[in-house]
Amino acid sequence: MDEVKIAVVPVKVPEKTNVIIGQAHFIKTVEDLYETIVGSVPGASFGVAFCEASGDRLVRVDGNDEELKKLASHTALEIGAGHTFVVYLKGAWPINVLNAIKNVQEVATVFCATANPLQVIIAETAQGRGILGVVDGYKPLGIEDENKRQERIQFLRRIGYKRG
Repeated sequence: MDEVKIAVVPVKVPEKTNVIIGQAHFIKTVEDLYETIVGSVPGASFGVAFCEASGDRLVRVDGNDEELKKLASHTALEIGAGHTFVVYLKGAWPINVLNAIKNVQEVATVFCATANPLQVIIAETAQGRGILGVVDGYKPLGIEDENKRQERIQFLRRIGYKRG
């Protein structure tokens, strides 16, 4: 029976940047994610990295921003789980690209899309690594009251995601 080691990989999320982490199944994922993001939000800056699970087993990289490409590739390598992809995004919100990413034919799942502090929980066996889940932000401190409810409603209207 294989031994399983559990580890936590902290993920750097720079200010005004979002990260999307998921799992896909084929080397063409990196190019398809590139095309999907450009087609969804043409002005967005991004970097995409994909961990191959066989063959050369390299982190494949694409994007239109060198710093975000570097960040995505280093994060993907740190996570080190086969078929994992990492997208760093500026100039757009994940909501602008998330459904399009989920519809990429190679994408099997999305673990998170966030600007919060992030940790990836990894299981490691003799064969390799897999993502068990993520810790996205912090645990809740309570339940919203009417004042906090109104703040939420106004915030969504102020940033243009709701009308009226």
